[in-house]
Amino acid sequence: DVQLQASGGGLVQDGGSLRLSCVVSGITFDGHGIGWFRQAPGKEREGISCIDTGDNRTFYSDSVKGRFTISSDVHKSTVYLQMNDLKPEDTAVYYCATGPCTTYTFSRPGLYRSWGQGTLVTVSS
Repeated sequence: DVQLQASGGGLVQDGGSLRLSCVVSGITFDGHGIGWFRQAPGKEREGISCIDTGDNRTFYSDSVKGRFTISSDVHKSTVYLQMNDLKPEDTAVYYCATGPCTTYTFSRPGLYRSWGQGTLVTVSS
């Protein structure tokens, strides 16, 4: 079974930083798309970034571009999401998932197959 374990969330002040981690097991890490999504209370799940671990192509939503950076460590089977300049509107539960990583698909959670349990990020003003 494919398993994803997200961690690294927490409480941070406006303008602060956090790094999320997503450890992937049960699949050959190299050559898969891994996406980060978030869901704020009362809102739909939003795709914010993905990385193709085969060629390291990355994609970002406009809401996080320039502030968040996605990366991967093949040896650790881990995808990271470095989040800088966090804002209160970034408050959400953040999830990682496996699925197609293209400019047309990274924002569509319905296309992603296996999901981690989520990690809560709270940004205080």
